Amino acid sequence: MPIEFDRNPVGEKDLAKTKPREPKVPTDARSELEVLIRARYPLIYVVSWEEERVMHELDRIAQTLDKKVYAWDINHGISRYRRAVEGKIEGKKGTKDPILAIREIAEITDPSIFVLKDYHAYVKDSTVIRGLRNLVATLRQTYVSVVILSPTLEIPPELEKDITIVDFPLPAKQDLEILLHQISDDLKGNPNFHIDISAEAKDKMLEAAVGLTLNEVENVFAKTLVLTGQLTAKEVPFIYSEKKQIIRKTGLLEYIEVDEQMSGVGGLTALKDWLIKRRLAFSDKARAFGLPTPKGVLFLGIQGCGKSLCAKAVANFWEIPLLRLDMGRLFGSFVGTSEHNVRRAISVAESVSPVILWIDEIDKGFSGLQSSAFSDSGTTARVFGTLITWLQEKTVPVFVIATANNVEVLPPELMRKGRFDEIFFVDLPTIGERKEVFFIHLKKRKRDPKRFDLDLLAKESEGFSGSEIEQVIISGLYDAYVEGKDIDTQTIRKAISETYPLSKTMHEEIEYRRKWAKGRARMAT
Repeated sequence: MPIEFDRNPVGEKDLAKTKPREPKVPTDARSELEVLIRARYPLIYVVSWEEERVMHELDRIAQTLDKKVYAWDINHGISRYRRAVEGKIEGKKGTKDPILAIREIAEITDPSIFVLKDYHAYVKDSTVIRGLRNLVATLRQTYVSVVILSPTLEIPPELEKDITIVDFPLPAKQDLEILLHQISDDLKGNPNFHIDISAEAKDKMLEAAVGLTLNEVENVFAKTLVLTGQLTAKEVPFIYSEKKQIIRKTGLLEYIEVDEQMSGVGGLTALKDWLIKRRLAFSDKARAFGLPTPKGVLFLGIQGCGKSLCAKAVANFWEIPLLRLDMGRLFGSFVGTSEHNVRRAISVAESVSPVILWIDEIDKGFSGLQSSAFSDSGTTARVFGTLITWLQEKTVPVFVIATANNVEVLPPELMRKGRFDEIFFVDLPTIGERKEVFFIHLKKRKRDPKRFDLDLLAKESEGFSGSEIEQVIISGLYDAYVEGKDIDTQTIRKAISETYPLSKTMHEEIEYRRKWAKGRARMAT
């Protein structure tokens, strides 16, 4: 039988008159689905969490092509899909069984689209696999297409050549904007609710909602209205709370609640200036100006000098969520688990973007990379390969902040330009920075820094890191509390004299890192 296509957009005579031209490439999932159904692809696998949204799109395509849409699930069997029809679903008797459903579809000759919901759970059975292969051969002679709709992709090797995969993306900002305006119109005139749809407020709310499904966005908007009575830029944290739920469910990423401010980071002026300049680089206005989305930054340096603190502070300053990737959680005991975990973590981070992905102490995660082929059958190498490829190729606004202490074990591929926008070396604080750190931590503990001789304290704490200065103040507070007095300069000096900083106990290693950084990384100060 010659190949036929549904509804040729131009007739044969018109086709003969037209000049050869390049075929149009589908630009979105709906266009791709329509092209595949027009081209009579028998078996299509759509990956999406949003069943109703996909069903609505398939219904629109079916109306364009004069086809009927049927849905199957294990509870109802095969039933006719009619949008916006309420009431109990009545499926055809005897079609709940996955095998019998396939046989029923094979008997249909009318132009139709059959959607099998969560059918991936049954494709593991050899009988179902054989039934689908037979069905594909039958459907090639008809105008019937079968769509497997599932949130996860599971395809047995026997069906790889028969199935075409379509990733149905989460709603774009334009879709969310329509929803926001619908809610605004519904509540117009209600004095109990206020929705700010000005350009600036709307952009912040929609940017925060990107990565959620339409149902999740509608739910979090409703929750925010119930709690606050309004939807404005001030309610953006409520929207991020919904993303926090998504992240917690994965178990691979940790949502970090941040209170740190950029003003609470002592020194590091060059690094802070670099981060401040990229604050607005995630906006549509920046894209229109020609700026690319920032990829990320790698912090190298001495322990306790503010690398982790800076990651938390910039998340607060940029007003976007901070996710922490624990490298230890990626590696599983079963074959293929680690590779799946890193892909899953990346997928979740992308789905809730814009976001900062903080990979803390990345050097420890890949310390055994060179011997991976012998120690863990190449698992570490494969996980590393997946991660650096994503760092190079990613286009979604996921800003990666990676921190590392042991620079010599880092693979050179990680530090190549293109993985990160910049590599900063965070050194021990200078005397001026130490003075600033003393000021910050004394004020943080509700003490007036003017009562202390900060110049003297900064001079006597040479070689101390920021975290060591904080611990010196805490130690002084303990001593003062026991003695029944308030902390003063002398109490802190005593704590300094009793402390041996890391710069002394690991002098040779720290000097090696400093020497290594010269000419290889940009100084954070």
